[in-house]
Amino acid sequence: MKQRISSAANGSSLRLAADIGGTFTDIAAFDERTGKLTFGKALSRPQRLVEGIDAGVAKASSDYKSAGLFLHGSTIAINTILERKGANTALLITEGFRDIYEIGRINRPDAYNLFFRKHEPLVERALRFEVKERVLCDGEIETPLDEKEIEAFGRMLARLGVEATAILFLNCYAKHGHEARAKAILEKNHPEMFVSASHELSEEYREFERCSTVVANAYIGPIVRGYLGEIEDRIRSDGFSGSFLIVQSTGGLYEADQAKSHCVHMLESGPAAGVIGTQALCHALGLKNAIAFDMGGTTAKAGVIHNGEALTTGAALIGGYDRALPVQIAMMDIFEVGTGGGSIARVEEGGLRVGPQSAGAAPGPACYGLGGTEPTVTDANLVLGRLAADRFLGGEMRLDVEAARRALTERVAKPLGMDATAAADGILRIAATAMSYAVKGVTTERGLDAGDFALVAYGGAGPLHAVQVAREIGIRTVIVPTAPGVFSAFGMLFSDLRYDFVRTWFTRLEDAPFAAIERVYRDLERQGRAAIAGTSIKPQKITLKRAADMRYVGQEHAVTVDLPLKVFERQDRRAIKRLFDAMHELRYGTSAPDEPAEIVSLRSTVTGVMRKPPQERVARGRSAPDKAAFTGRRPVYLDGKFRPTPTYARAALTAGNRISGPALIEEHAATTVLLPGDRLEVDACGHLMIKVAAGGR
Repeated sequence: MKQRISSAANGSSLRLAADIGGTFTDIAAFDERTGKLTFGKALSRPQRLVEGIDAGVAKASSDYKSAGLFLHGSTIAINTILERKGANTALLITEGFRDIYEIGRINRPDAYNLFFRKHEPLVERALRFEVKERVLCDGEIETPLDEKEIEAFGRMLARLGVEATAILFLNCYAKHGHEARAKAILEKNHPEMFVSASHELSEEYREFERCSTVVANAYIGPIVRGYLGEIEDRIRSDGFSGSFLIVQSTGGLYEADQAKSHCVHMLESGPAAGVIGTQALCHALGLKNAIAFDMGGTTAKAGVIHNGEALTTGAALIGGYDRALPVQIAMMDIFEVGTGGGSIARVEEGGLRVGPQSAGAAPGPACYGLGGTEPTVTDANLVLGRLAADRFLGGEMRLDVEAARRALTERVAKPLGMDATAAADGILRIAATAMSYAVKGVTTERGLDAGDFALVAYGGAGPLHAVQVAREIGIRTVIVPTAPGVFSAFGMLFSDLRYDFVRTWFTRLEDAPFAAIERVYRDLERQGRAAIAGTSIKPQKITLKRAADMRYVGQEHAVTVDLPLKVFERQDRRAIKRLFDAMHELRYGTSAPDEPAEIVSLRSTVTGVMRKPPQERVARGRSAPDKAAFTGRRPVYLDGKFRPTPTYARAALTAGNRISGPALIEEHAATTVLLPGDRLEVDACGHLMIKVAAGGR
């Protein structure tokens, strides 16, 4: 039986995927009918990001006019928050609750830090206004909304030059009529203003988290809307007539028009696609547990595949735990550190620091020859011989070794009284330690043993550092997939249409009426089906997934428990309780099977499954690589000294080839480093399977 193609509105079978990072823009082009897959990589253009997409599409030997789907992931949403470059935003909030956004949860994670500073709201107090209205927690209206007051607020906000307005009314998760009406009034009277209401993003309780979420959405709204509009105008003007889809923080896809309003759902857009690609790789390899390790030019990120599924979370902290702003939406569970290939090394307070400041694409690392003078992780790799000056990006971009050495000497080596080689080695050691924190953040801190996982390394710099990071934390298997330098763009091709819904619904498990639970889930699933039907995509099938936030009676915080559909068919409370106990044990190392539990919120995920690219096999060879794969030797600094190290062209390796470290495997957009004692074998699909040697760095 012929497989049905997930078709686009214009009937084309070509998909384009674009991932814009801080340094490079990656493109993947996949034709569903022919199975042809091509890639392109170009420097990002910070002032005109769409130009980086244009250059990447050209390098992938493709064009917009031929495509039926254009998939896009970007860091613009989260960067707008982190860099505090969003719109002039106001907040309308229920009377008496003006300061909950600033008070927050009074978290003080470092009790003895005399320099501790709490989170800084995205909206100053002078632009937070109280509205006379009140809905009780059961949905009863105590104080009706005064529409004239909302109209007056709108006129005042316009006079103040407010570009975006967030609306948070207490208990709107129980009944959102007041929020919806206030938004409608503002949008009608002030069409140029971006207006966001909290119930559209989250139907959960916890007013601070919901407030922070809607403010974040409003704050980034005008920037993201303009950015997506610019891209859409460009690709449409070049003949694109298909569907423009954005990767969400869950790794799922939604329409660009939806993204222009629900911008906060694309906070972790780019990184989530890489985790989805890792999940697809795990399914192909029959691997249950893996860590998705993505090191690009600006940051290093880690996500987790556990028991074959990418781990997600219902809330996240943006900007680090101590000063973070929470967002209460479904998203991939990703931990990020400010260490990438472009991370700047500097001497301050008598010591060497690496990141989080990045040289980005402009001016870039010193070795790029584009005006950069600060030493970076990429410069350190070049000076130590891990990168070849004449083979970067397949030889398209020649690197300047002397510029890298000069930057390292002047900015790091001389101030610390050492030579450039020692300085470069120190930079890489510090970077590896920093990146190991990202891996621990999604494993050890989640109750998982990192040693039980394989490390899947991708991103332009991931394979360079993967083995060293693995040694830091006791991981014994590293996998470098095909095309690691553009893997996040490739991962977008494995994304599906996805809509996540959650609704707060308090009840004790022992008293929970299954008929009422079923009604809530059916309503959430109806919304998801309607959302998919409203797109221009025809998925192969629709799948449903249910979960619940649960806790022991008397607890404050809940854990999310995946619930198979069969427990509802059987109305099996005991099975739900066992699943909750097991998840609590995994997360916290303890459980209480004899204690009663309660449901806090119900979650539903509705997915429109799309066709995936096939896993292509490579030719099979002998254990020794062919002579054509060997590209020479060069001195590489390893274990305290320069040693002649063999280099291989990955494109010439065949399945079954084995290589022992030390060695370098080079390809167009990445270099894989094998340290002494490591062993590599090429699998049937061309992935590099590395057994990491035991011992220290």
